[in-house]
Amino acid sequence: MRTLGVEEELLVVDPAGVPVPLGPEALEAAARWGEAETAAEHDRATRGDDGGAGEGDDPVGHLVPELKAQQIELGTRVCHSLEEVTGELRHWRGRADAAAQAVGARVAALASSPVRVEPVTTPGERYADMAETFGLTALEQLTCGCHVHVSVDDAEEGVAVLNRIRVWLPVLTALTSNSPFWLGRDSGYASFRSQSWNRWPSSGPTELFAGAADYARVVADLVATRTIVDTGMVYFDARLSEHWPTVEIRIADVALHVEDAVTHAGLVRGLVETAAREWRDGVPAPDVRSEVIRVAGWRAARSGLGGELVSPQEGRPAPAADVVAALLEHVRPALADTGDEERVSAGVATILARGTGADQQRRVHRGTGDLTAVVRDAVGATTAD
Repeated sequence: MRTLGVEEELLVVDPAGVPVPLGPEALEAAARWGEAETAAEHDRATRGDDGGAGEGDDPVGHLVPELKAQQIELGTRVCHSLEEVTGELRHWRGRADAAAQAVGARVAALASSPVRVEPVTTPGERYADMAETFGLTALEQLTCGCHVHVSVDDAEEGVAVLNRIRVWLPVLTALTSNSPFWLGRDSGYASFRSQSWNRWPSSGPTELFAGAADYARVVADLVATRTIVDTGMVYFDARLSEHWPTVEIRIADVALHVEDAVTHAGLVRGLVETAAREWRDGVPAPDVRSEVIRVAGWRAARSGLGGELVSPQEGRPAPAADVVAALLEHVRPALADTGDEERVSAGVATILARGTGADQQRRVHRGTGDLTAVVRDAVGATTAD
């Protein structure tokens, strides 16, 4: 059974529902409990002699800084089952919230800030380099994603997986959409985080790779341009981990509810296993241009599950529920083999019936007319489970 781990970025907010730059102070409190690194320690740890960054590559659970001081990142330990993922997410969300409460704040699993706020860059050499290099793209970036790592045997299998899952990633964008508001207004998108994130020059879908050597060459060529700060800024929608034998799927908004995050993790592991089986069986990767995948991702971010998505199989629009059903059918044998079929199917059904985090945010706003109420509702949902 493939192991997996999940990283989540959370907003740090005050009791009124406004993001506040207390992430570093909260992590200092957690560090005293032995559960977090300080910003300076994290900066040193993520910058090696080769300038590389180890983002998301911790095999044990952690709380660490993120680009903005209004954020905290959590990471689970390596898990074998979705039950373990559930327990880990509940634990680390709870510890992140406790750390925030120690400095008079809370955490909220929102992928963007509903209320207007001035993002504050977290202290540290790497983050300062990013702010200097990328200007407003870095200075305005206040988004929270969910990254899922799934184990692979080696880099060749990992690249084969990347080649075969890329067409399905926009469907995950729709399922996890949780950022309809952007700094004080409705963006018109279900996932505006993805729009903001894709301002980074190294983000987005990739073309097909000929193999592991080709992937390594592309990464080296990106770094050689001296445009990105380091290899940690290879922000592909899905990539190989630098330090651990995993693929990392980075397409999702952070989930409002723990169970939605678990459903997403189960789907991702199912996609990875299905892709690896196809590779071993000689099934070719879908020959779809990255331009088409980018358009499919934009459409998924725009409407979430409320409209049509681009079918990965047909390349044409279809009702979102039908495309999600096709994804579930695609990974069903892998889910059955890990014992995840019933749980993931039920989780998908819940999201389709209840709506995404974006839908919940908009419902709260319609009922209250108050964006800070949206944040406060999210605080309750983040650790409610």
